[in-house]
Amino acid sequence: MEKYISSPSPPTESNSDGSPIPPLKLMSQRNHDGTTRRGIREVGRRGGKQSRYALCMVCDFFYPKLGGVEMHIWSLSQSLLQLGHKVVVVTHAYKDRSGVRYMTNGLKVYYLPMWIMHDGCSMPSFYTMFPLLRQILIRENIDIVHGHQASSAMIHQCLMHANVMGYRTVYTDHSLFAFNDLAGIHLNKVLKMTLTGVDAAIGVSHTCRENLVLRASLEPSVVSVIPNAVDCTKFRPDMPRRNAVAKRGKINIVVLCRLNYRKGIDLIAEVIPVICERHENVNFIVGGDGPKKLLLEEMIERYDLHDRVELLGSVPHRNVPSVLNRGHIFLNCSLTESFCIAILEAAACGLYVVSTSVGGIPEVLPETMITLSKSVSSNSVSLALEDGLSKVNSAKFSSALENNALIKNMYRWRSVAKRTVKVYDSIMNKPKPKMRIRLSNYLQIGKIFGIVGIMMVAVDVILLHIISWLQPEKDIEHARSFPALRYMKKNRAYYLADKRRKENRLLMQKQRQKRSFSSSPVS
Repeated sequence: MEKYISSPSPPTESNSDGSPIPPLKLMSQRNHDGTTRRGIREVGRRGGKQSRYALCMVCDFFYPKLGGVEMHIWSLSQSLLQLGHKVVVVTHAYKDRSGVRYMTNGLKVYYLPMWIMHDGCSMPSFYTMFPLLRQILIRENIDIVHGHQASSAMIHQCLMHANVMGYRTVYTDHSLFAFNDLAGIHLNKVLKMTLTGVDAAIGVSHTCRENLVLRASLEPSVVSVIPNAVDCTKFRPDMPRRNAVAKRGKINIVVLCRLNYRKGIDLIAEVIPVICERHENVNFIVGGDGPKKLLLEEMIERYDLHDRVELLGSVPHRNVPSVLNRGHIFLNCSLTESFCIAILEAAACGLYVVSTSVGGIPEVLPETMITLSKSVSSNSVSLALEDGLSKVNSAKFSSALENNALIKNMYRWRSVAKRTVKVYDSIMNKPKPKMRIRLSNYLQIGKIFGIVGIMMVAVDVILLHIISWLQPEKDIEHARSFPALRYMKKNRAYYLADKRRKENRLLMQKQRQKRSFSSSPVS
């Protein structure tokens, strides 16, 4: 498979030699209950065989909510569409956003009618969503169900239902969880039961992988490490803006995150007054919203820093690059983090990063781009910021454009998608274990919880037979796939043609101005 990992190329519907891609071949796959479903296959592009899959991304967290998990699912789905795969997303409804929606490049999203319990997480419905999920999976001819984030209640249900129906399943973990608190203990137990039947798992960093293996008691061989990435065409240095800020003689420190306890807002509230007292030319720009915003407002009032600290509130994702380009240093004080896309976006915009050394953060950036605090304390973060300020003042770090080029080579969503496809290939080439073997695996969870897991799966199997009898698969209408590659190809051609028209118009205007200037009489 290594020969398929190459430099990115624009999406086309032809082979490298110019010959057209053969049409999709639909291959029947048999479930454990005797019913059949049809998967998508395609003859490969470079002489060998390469699969095209129908993928279902499942998570409670998706657009219009914005965050690291949401952007990961969105960017990965878009890159998989460019590689020729079919992708649908299943999430819960957001206020008036419900039903079926088509997004960029034909990404199909099912917003299911489910109750929201807390922080965008749906209320567990156990078996009531099984008929609806079965309809979606059969209707879209899904091959692989890919769940994201352990704190999403929806993925635990969907992965269990998909395993019972005989689908291949993959899970990606985005966060680190403890072993010694009440929430972590219960969540790890549920995750262990959910991942007992999963075919493969992915961690976004090596620290995340080790944490997942220990929490879910998984075999390390089934857990891969595939990092996040960043779109460097959107996150890039705005040199005129940066030069304008530099001329004022001020240094701006940017903080962009959710204002909650886990993001270390308590540390930031202690660090800001100390740095402002020591450096008169340093200002802070804080973007984001959350329960800890009141703490920052109280800190500004107490130390009279209204002209030194700017609170932006919630920042739309499209405006994040413009906010980052106002700063010189990006400050991250997270108490736990498996990867942190925010520091990647900041480095791509040319900012120097100062961060706490927690989780997988030391794996993300080279030492020339980041300074890590020695401990998670306000004194240690202040010392790290002092070091970062000295490097910015003396210009002892890579230039903004060099940082962007380096990040662009290290982290690309197309590369992430190709590595994820290799995981899909590995599980599709292995036979799915029989139901008897899968049920026996639940006994390894624990004497009591293992029996509970077996009972839940057994009820799920019975419910599947009842649903299949009430509504056979042949009675479910199959949805037509959106021609994503053809659409992207035409859209790219239109963009290039429009770009050429604008360039020609601009050139004609310059020639006309030049002729009018040369023909004007000299006074």
